[in-house]
Amino acid sequence: MSTSADPLHAEAPRTPTLSCRQAGSPEALREHRAIRHQVFVLEQGIFAGSDEDERDRDGSTICLLGYYEGTAVGCVRLYELDRRTGLWQGDRLAVLPEYRTSGIGAPLVRCAVATAGSLGGREMLAHIQLPNVRFFSRLGWSLSGDAETYAGLPHQQMRISLPDPARGAAVVEALARGTNLT
Repeated sequence: MSTSADPLHAEAPRTPTLSCRQAGSPEALREHRAIRHQVFVLEQGIFAGSDEDERDRDGSTICLLGYYEGTAVGCVRLYELDRRTGLWQGDRLAVLPEYRTSGIGAPLVRCAVATAGSLGGREMLAHIQLPNVRFFSRLGWSLSGDAETYAGLPHQQMRISLPDPARGAAVVEALARGTNLT
């Protein structure tokens, strides 16, 4: 008979379920925009009133949500800059403050990279707030040029090569299931 005090028979701690997928419904898009509003308007004060722009009205922009135990807690958007060269842009990565230690940031970035790769992209750019450069570097991103002002704050442009379409699609599928998040 096992007891909770018996370390040989104790259950292993459960790992929280993390997943990422495209915001494909009007409700999911509202959640995506609400997270961005909370982080970029209310918390950080980068934008007054709204952070929405022409990319949000462009039907080709892809919005992704990150889920912690089924609750949307983070987001990122991406869009193609140049079809000929396969250049994509990732931006508006946001995680709600109370979930920043949940581990959802890395899967969101990986999902954006994999999504663009699955669609034939070759490289992705992003403007990274300076305190987050190390995080992106650990995920395989490289510095690209000098620091610059973006949205009124110092940012570092960074870039990453994208996976081939088959590998990108496999990663997107795994992230939607909540697997392969390391």
